[in-house]
Amino acid sequence: MTDDGTPGRSENMSRSERDASAAEPRRARRRLRPTAGIAGLGLGVLAAAVAVVAAMSAGGSHPERSRVAPAKAIPAPNVAAPTTPPTTAPPVRCPLSGVPAPDGVVPQRPALAIKVDNYRSARPQSGLNNADIVFEEPVEGDTTRLVAVFQCEDADAVGDIRSARAVDAPLLDQLSRPLFVHVGGIAPVLSLIRQANVIDEGVDAKGYPVENPPGRLAPYDTYVSTATAWGLRTDDTQPPAPIFTYSATPPPGRPVATVHIPFSATNDATWTWDPTGRQWALSYSGVPATLANGGQIRATNVVVEVVKVTYGPWTEDGRLGLEVQSQLTGTGPLVVFRDGLEAAGTWQHASMSEPTRLLALDGTVIALQPGETWIEIVPSSIAVTTPGPTSTAAT
Repeated sequence: MTDDGTPGRSENMSRSERDASAAEPRRARRRLRPTAGIAGLGLGVLAAAVAVVAAMSAGGSHPERSRVAPAKAIPAPNVAAPTTPPTTAPPVRCPLSGVPAPDGVVPQRPALAIKVDNYRSARPQSGLNNADIVFEEPVEGDTTRLVAVFQCEDADAVGDIRSARAVDAPLLDQLSRPLFVHVGGIAPVLSLIRQANVIDEGVDAKGYPVENPPGRLAPYDTYVSTATAWGLRTDDTQPPAPIFTYSATPPPGRPVATVHIPFSATNDATWTWDPTGRQWALSYSGVPATLANGGQIRATNVVVEVVKVTYGPWTEDGRLGLEVQSQLTGTGPLVVFRDGLEAAGTWQHASMSEPTRLLALDGTVIALQPGETWIEIVPSSIAVTTPGPTSTAAT
């Protein structure tokens, strides 16, 4: 009933109307159920969208990137690491010739110096082309004698061997105490040898194992092999120190073809350059100086040291042949012949125990070509010339 006393609608409705009215809320509720399902679906879609946005925010601003697989790392190209070229050790060289040592090893033995005759009746000699160094020195009677020095090479026979001279002491002192083989000498000379820095090996001592080849007559028949000489001193295993500098590069110089050293009528020496063999070939009085094996005497370097000489005070041969005293300490004119060139300068020998220095005119060291070297000890009274269009004299 209403406020004015009129019955309300619900009171005036019939039963059927009230039943229908009660059913309306139920239908409304039934219509709302799908709406709730759709809302739930919408909430799920919204949540998924939020998740996508979150994923996009984490992966970047472009949605495409979230669908692109991570890029694979590209392997570096298979390039070999750079290698350093192997270094080649310089060859081991012989101390007295500068050539590569046999089998790469310097023989563990001292220098071996053998006194060899050079008188006309003593030729042909043996073993000289196997020597590292040969000294040609003036002696009495306007002749020369030789000292052949071995270290890296052997020789089956060296000779003929003759007696020592005073000049041998200062020559050999610079060779780090070499063995010195000779056949004796006069008392003053032997005294000098004993005082020098050498091991005196006089073959005139009883029992020394010398050889006397058939066809050779005394006094030109005494020979020794290098193996025999070294075999007597097997406890000495110290090689000598180098006395010269060696280089394949020639020094500045003037081309020459021949070198003439007129020691005397019997020892009139000429060295001729052989461009094919790259060596100097020796002749005496225009005749090739051959060895017993038939080969000509040759050298890679010819070093001319001009020296002052005096004579006496003793005689050598009993015929008033005064001993030649060469002054080998100090300084003097020098000419080095190598590679078909001549290089002038000075030699310097401060003391007997030090090596002789070969210096160019500007004071630099003149290097020798690796190989055998002949040292010509020339009195200052002898003119050394190089015949040809031009010539030089070392006086």
